[in-house]
Amino acid sequence: MAAHLPEGPRVALRHIALADAEEFTARARESRELHRPWLFPPLTAEAFAAYAGRLVDDPTGHGFLVCERAPESGSGAVAGFININNIVQGGFRSGALGYGVFAHAARRGLMAEGLGLVVRYAFGPLALHRLEINVQPGNAASIALARRAGFRLEGYSPDFLHVDGAWRDHERWALTTEMTAAAAGTAFAQS
Repeated sequence: MAAHLPEGPRVALRHIALADAEEFTARARESRELHRPWLFPPLTAEAFAAYAGRLVDDPTGHGFLVCERAPESGSGAVAGFININNIVQGGFRSGALGYGVFAHAARRGLMAEGLGLVVRYAFGPLALHRLEINVQPGNAASIALARRAGFRLEGYSPDFLHVDGAWRDHERWALTTEMTAAAAGTAFAQS
């Protein structure tokens, strides 16, 4: 975790820490209506300790907070979170993304900027080749975020993840380093 985390014009990334419990769980409780039925972030200090502990201690995962940039301090309120889970190195060099925005920051473009920063970090300092996002088909906001970030739909997995007491179908979205390089080349050629 020694690599510098990227910052954008409106948000900055930082690694999640156990000390983030109070703000994170307060934001999660305020956002329950927005998150349900798709997402169930920890709502209590105990649940957060288990959640964040896995991200802090497990080398196959990285947890990031997307923080609004405050001009005087460089980082302000937590707008959301993005995790890279199940990182596999070697010939695969892949990770699975999970994310959520908090209600006060929804529909402001902060998570799109944060996701772009996480992708840059994953394909840069973490040296991953592929990122995947698994989304329930009815979660239009999450699908729109994946699409805006350049992920492509690669498939459909019935009964893929256990969410809210049942096995749920998911669409599989993916992005590779080649896709980001092609997008950057296209943007360069058009400018």
